[in-house]
Amino acid sequence: MQIQEHVSLRSYNTFGINASARYFANFSSASELQGLITNYKPQTANHKILILGGGSNILFTKDFDGLVLKNELKGIELVKEDDIFYYVKASAGENWHGFVQHCISNNYAGVENLSLIPGNVGASPMQNIGAYGVEIKDVFEELEAYHIHENIVQKFSAEDCVFGYRESVFKRKHKGEFVILNVTFRLRKQPVFNTSYGAIEQELEAMKVKELSIKAISDAVINIRRSKLPDPKVIGNAGSFFKNPSIPNIQFAELKNQFPGIVGYAVGNTETKVAAGWLIEQCGWKGYREGDAGCHAKQALVLVNYGNSKGAEIYNLSAKIIESVQLKFGIALEREVNII
Repeated sequence: MQIQEHVSLRSYNTFGINASARYFANFSSASELQGLITNYKPQTANHKILILGGGSNILFTKDFDGLVLKNELKGIELVKEDDIFYYVKASAGENWHGFVQHCISNNYAGVENLSLIPGNVGASPMQNIGAYGVEIKDVFEELEAYHIHENIVQKFSAEDCVFGYRESVFKRKHKGEFVILNVTFRLRKQPVFNTSYGAIEQELEAMKVKELSIKAISDAVINIRRSKLPDPKVIGNAGSFFKNPSIPNIQFAELKNQFPGIVGYAVGNTETKVAAGWLIEQCGWKGYREGDAGCHAKQALVLVNYGNSKGAEIYNLSAKIIESVQLKFGIALEREVNII
C-alpha cells in the first residue's frame, strides 16, 4: 500500500505512451483504496486522483501531476440464480476477456459477443462497452462504487448509471468521483444467440459450425477482431478512438445522394448512426502515418503508436481527422478515448 513517486506509466496504458505519474500505488481491497486516498490527501494540495484499470481506453498527452491508483481488485462469484438468470459478481480489476471466458466455461450466456474487448471489468459499465449488437446495459444488474470524497460505498442500478452509447453517469455527472469496486451481471441460463451483426454469420460458416453455442459465437468474434484490429502488445492502441456519430435522417439522406457508399443504420425513427471508420477512410486517413503516430491500415477507427509517439502527437492527429471529416461531411466526430 506504499505510494511511489515519479513512476512511468508506459506499461500501464495500451497506447504505450511514456508519461509518468507524480504519485502511484496499487490497491487490491476497498480498505487499501480508502487508506491510500486518506493518506494522500493531507500530503499535498493537489488532490487529483486517477483510477487506472487495464489502461485500454486512455491517452496520456502529458504527465499526471497527481495520484494514479492501479485497480487490482480480483474475484468472480455466482451470487444468486433464478429460473432464467445467473447473477455473477466480478471485481473491477478482473480482466474483461478473462471474465467473458469464465462465463462461457460456466455456460453463463450474454457476454459472448463482447469477447476480446481489452480492459478490465470496472471500465465496462463506465464506458457501457459494446460490440456486435450487445452492450453492457443489456446484461447489467448492479455495481458497487466507492465515493472518493464522502468515503462511502454506494450501489448503482442500471437506471442510476444512465447508460447511453459508450456513456454512463461515471463519464459525465460523476466523473472522477467514484471508484467502481465490482459489477454484478445478469446472465441467461438459456442463451439468446445474437449473430446478425457484422460478419458473425459469415465467420461461423467459415468455421463450419454445425451447432450454435456461446463458445462458437465467442470464437467467431475473436477471429473477426483479430483479423481487423491490431494487438496492443504489438502496436500501441486503444481500440476504437472515435464514436460512431448519430445524425438526423434528413442529413443522412442528403449525404447518401452525394456519397452513395456511405454506411449507416437507423437508430430509432429520427436518426441514423454513421460508420465513423468509413468517414475517416473517405478522407484519406486509413494507413496514414506521421512519425510514430498513425491511423491503422486495416481499421481507420483505430489510431496507433508505432513505437515512441507522444500522446500529444496522437491527439493532434485525431484533431486533424476530426477537422477533415467535418469539412467533407459536415459531421462532428467525438473521441471515445479518455484524454488525460
